[in-house]
Order: sequence, then C-alpha cells, then structure tokens
Amino acid sequence: MTNAERSGRPAEALGATAVGGARTGLRAVCLGLWLAVAALAARQMAVVLGTPRGKRLTDLETWVGPNGVLHVNGSLYDSTRFTGTPFSGLVLKPLTRSAEQALGWGWTFGTLLLVAALGLIAARALPPPVGRRTALLAAPVAIGLLMLSLPVRNTLWLGQTSIIPVLLVLLGCFVAHGQRTSGLLIGVAAALQPTLLLFAPLLWCTGRRRAALSTGVTFAACTALAWAAMPHDSHTYWVHHLAGVGLGGRADGLGNQSLHGALLRFGLTGPLEVALFLTLGTGVAVLALRRAVRRFDDGQLLLAVAITGCAAIVVSPTAWQHQLLWLLLAVVGRAGRRACDRYVWPVAVVLVMTLPAGMLLPEMSSLDPLRDNLVLLAAVAAAVAVPFLSRASPYYRSPLPAQYAPPAPARLRHVPLVPFLRRVLDRPNLLLELLLLRVAYAAYSEIRLAATGGSNFAGRAGAEEHGRQILHLERTLHIDVERWTNHLVAGTAWLRELLDHYYVSFHFVVPLAVLAGLYWRRPADYRWARSALGFATLLALAGFWLYPLAPPRLMPGLGFVDTVHGVQDFSQPDYGTLTHLTNQYAAMPSLHFGWALWCGVVIAVLARRWWLKALGALHPLLTGCSIVATGNHWVLDAAGGAVVVGAGFALTYLLSGPRAVTATAAGPDREPAAVRRGVTPG
Repeated sequence: MTNAERSGRPAEALGATAVGGARTGLRAVCLGLWLAVAALAARQMAVVLGTPRGKRLTDLETWVGPNGVLHVNGSLYDSTRFTGTPFSGLVLKPLTRSAEQALGWGWTFGTLLLVAALGLIAARALPPPVGRRTALLAAPVAIGLLMLSLPVRNTLWLGQTSIIPVLLVLLGCFVAHGQRTSGLLIGVAAALQPTLLLFAPLLWCTGRRRAALSTGVTFAACTALAWAAMPHDSHTYWVHHLAGVGLGGRADGLGNQSLHGALLRFGLTGPLEVALFLTLGTGVAVLALRRAVRRFDDGQLLLAVAITGCAAIVVSPTAWQHQLLWLLLAVVGRAGRRACDRYVWPVAVVLVMTLPAGMLLPEMSSLDPLRDNLVLLAAVAAAVAVPFLSRASPYYRSPLPAQYAPPAPARLRHVPLVPFLRRVLDRPNLLLELLLLRVAYAAYSEIRLAATGGSNFAGRAGAEEHGRQILHLERTLHIDVERWTNHLVAGTAWLRELLDHYYVSFHFVVPLAVLAGLYWRRPADYRWARSALGFATLLALAGFWLYPLAPPRLMPGLGFVDTVHGVQDFSQPDYGTLTHLTNQYAAMPSLHFGWALWCGVVIAVLARRWWLKALGALHPLLTGCSIVATGNHWVLDAAGGAVVVGAGFALTYLLSGPRAVTATAAGPDREPAAVRRGVTPG
C-alpha cells in the first residue's frame, strides 16, 4: 500500500473518484435548488393570477386600469393613490395601454424575470475568493430568498415597480461598462426613488467621481423633464407631499418603516419631529457612508451597496414594504469571530425579510415598539451597528471552530450521523437560539391551528367522535377517572385553585427555566435536551394533524366542569374563551404533560442532588393531575405525551448518539469532567 501511494496512481484514482462524487453531489444539489426556484416562481404566478381581478395587482390597477390615475387629465396625486415620483408617472404613461393588455400574466412574469436578474447579479457580486460550491449555489439561493421575501411577494401582489430601482443600482455598480453609464443607471434609479441619491457620495468617496457626477446630472435631468411635462404634479410631490409623504397611506402607518414613520408612531409631530428626523437621519447617513466606503475599499462592494441602501430606507420620508429589498442584500456581510456566531446576522435578516413581525416577537404590549419597527431597526443595525468583518481579518474565512465530542461506539452504526446534531461542547449563540425558538413556536402555533382546517368549527364533529372513541377505550381499560377527578377538584376550592394555577403557570415557565439553566451551566447537555424536545414537539404536531381530539371539557353531555376557562356554550359553533384563538382539539398527545415529562427526565438525568431529582419527578406528576382534574385532557393524552417524549429522546440518540459526556468519556481525549462543568476545551 505504501509503495502504491508513493507511485501516485491508486491514490490519484481514489482521489479522483472522491472529487468526482463530490462534484456530482454538488450538481445534484444545485439542480434541486433550481427546481425549487422554478416551483416558487410557478407558485407566485399561480397565486397572483388565481386571485380575482380587483383583488390582485391593486396598485397597478390604480395606475393603469380603466379608471387609473394615468388616465386622469388632472394631477396624479389628487387621489393620493399614486405613490411614485413624477418621473415614474411620466415613464409609465406611454405604457398605459400595453400594461392594460398585459395586466395579469405579462406584468407578473416580467416582475419574476426582474427578480431573477437581481439574484443573478447579486450572486456574481460576491466578494472574492468564491469557492466552487458558493459559485454554483449562490444564484439559486439568492433568487429563492428574493422570491420568499416579503418585499418581492408584496410587489408581485400589488403590481409595484420597486424592484426596478434596486436592479438599476446593481446594474450600474456591477454590470455597466464605464463610469458615465454606471452613473446614468443609478441616476435613473434615484429619479424613481429619490433617497438613492445617497449612492452619489458613495461613488464620489470611492474614487468614481465621474459616475457620481453622472448620477447627479441624470437625476436632475429626469426630475426637470418631469417638472416641465407635469409642473403641477411635480410641485405637489416635491413641495406639498415632501417627496411622497402621505401618498399611499398614512405616514405613521406600520407599513412605513422609515425613521420618519417611527417618530410619528412614537407621538412626535411638528417642528420637533422634523428636526429630530433630520438630525438622526443625517447621522445615520454619514455613519453608513463611512462604513460603506470602508467595505468598498476592502473589496466588499455588494455589502457597501447594501449598507447604503439600508441607509436610504432609514432616511426616506416613506419606506413601504415593497421598497425594503436593500436589507436582504446585507445578508452577504460576515460578522462574528466564532463559527456559532457566523449565522446570527444572515438568519436574522432572512427571518425579518420573510416572516411577519408577529412570528418573531410575541404579542405583548411592552414589545410593540420593537415589533412595529422591526425592519427599521434591522436596517439601522446594518447601516451603522453590525460589526462586519474585514476581508483582512483572520476570522473572515476561518472563524473559531466549535469543539465537538468524538462519536461514541455505543451509537447504532447503521444510522447515518446528522452533521448539525453532532455533539458540540460549547454553547450556541444566544440570539440565534432565541430567534429559532421563537420562530419554531410560532410555526408550531400556526400548524396546530391549521390542523382543524383553520377553525375549531371545521374540526368539531371529528374531534368529538374521537373523544367518544378515547372514552370508550378508557372504560374498557378501567382508567376513565376524568369525570370523578374533575368533580372532586371542582368541589374543593383550594385544590381547584392550586391545580388551575399549576396548569396555567408552569407549562411554559418550567421548560424555559430548564433550557436557560442548561444553556448557562451545561452547554453540551443543552443541545442534547433541546434536540429531544424539538423532536417530541414535531411528533406531537403530527398527532394533532392526524387525530384531532376534543378534550373532556369540550365534550357535550358528559358533565365536565372547565375549571380553567369557564363555562362553555355548546350551542355556538365556536365556543369558550379561547376556541377562536387556538386549536382546542390539539389534545392527543398532551404536550402539557409531554413537556413536563421532558423536564422531569432532564432533571433526573443531570441533577446531582437527590432533592432536585425528586422535584423533577414531582413536576410531571402534578402536571398529569392538573390536566386531568381540570378537564383539559384524557388520561390517554398523557400516555401519548409520554410516547412522543420517549420517541424524541430515541431519535436524538439514533441521529447523534449518546450525550456528550458519555461520548467524550469513550473518546481519546477523556475529558468528561470538563464537559460536565460546561468548560470548552482549549
């Protein structure tokens, strides 16, 4: 073997085979991504074109429809429905007839082509060096993220033109030959969206002064042309409405994610608000341009463009949802020295740009200022706060790696190891964990409600039939103790108050406390426990979907007393205090008991003191009593919760092996004590 390796031939053949297999796999992944992009595009077309006319492309109808503002002889802004600049109205007027003829599929298909072009240019603009994998996968990933983003979906639904200015800027920065052509394209983009004039000082400060001058001249020429052709409209837009303020909606509406809109939402008005807006906006613009120039000099031109675009969002008088694509481009920035920190910024940007704010932050009044201005805060962070790494930093290409425990031989060898479930010894990034936990819970809530067809009335008959099946099975097994227990507790005031309080208060508090304690004191065990809980919850969702079940308190004619939610009115299709908010038929399996059992198992396994283990065992016992005694679950629901929790721990073991302590003890480094204390080796 040694001689053969020295001769090079067998080794080269083996290496060639491995490289060929890797290339084949990479091409397969790339093809899969392109197919996913095509499916997304087809779905977007189907959603838009499948909606009745009058409910789709409403902004485009407002402009070019039979009664649209472009047909009106008076001012474009008389109805305040037209939100573009006078120059955009001047450009669109000749296209009115053709736009009417292609108001459906033509406009939508053309918008999708613009999105594809935008993604291709962004993928080509990634700073070098770019690996083969990134080069192949960047384009479909970029186009897919753009299509999933709220701004693009909003643009397709409304029939907006907001993708065009972003595309013109990228064409001017990355495709155009010559500085004059580059400035011409960016100047036209600024004529359509005036705050994009911020790119002129960026070009000037980065040595592209001809492009900067061309940008300013083109913007002035386009604006002057529109003023000459439509003087009344231009005066209305630039003087009366202050570059679009109050057009298309109230400036203090939640849709306006600019600094001006946020200040109005905080209750500031008049000269004080204007002065504060100008002061803060100027500060953001100056700091953002300085950061963009540094990123440009560092060779990260796409990030420099994204930072400048985010500053344009902040300082714009109005920044509606379809105008916020600049933030998604900032996903290319790298921040964080550790590998576990590297994904925080891109994941946060993707979540903010693809999910409603209500899924990212809970519906609490104290969080309203954050939730109402989430995109604005992300744009400000990208413009002035996020510590993007320089390409000269040693951590840019090689962040500090995570410490892994070696796989233990006790694991089943025929089950493939899942890479992201490998036993990591150090704790994950807290912000990333909170983001993912929040999104996972929001998705869990949506799926749980959708399991009954979107309302409790849709699944009521089937859920009650399943309830009768469960009751019959329990009577056969002689474990139908729910009604007797429920009436005993309902007639004992102190016991009823105790179990009601336990049912309501400890369901979330204890699991979150266990997760927080593990994260802080036992990071390696945190990942093990969190994965088991996630698997158990996913399995429970499948149970909710496949077997909607009415709990005892929602079974008419059985005489149960709902001690927690109050008296139910069975004569109404949707009854009770919570039935219109969540799926009340998500009873089998019981996650109330399942999460409590998970807590008990984790505490029993990891706690060192006997009294902590006893408390851990007591929690699922009290939870089981509370869910049955209050009429919220059947006994078999608790059994189902125990099954999914056991399956969650089993799946974690199968896919990643035993806990990190066990794996490390069996490995060559033999540092189980350090792992138990949560100390990261090295």
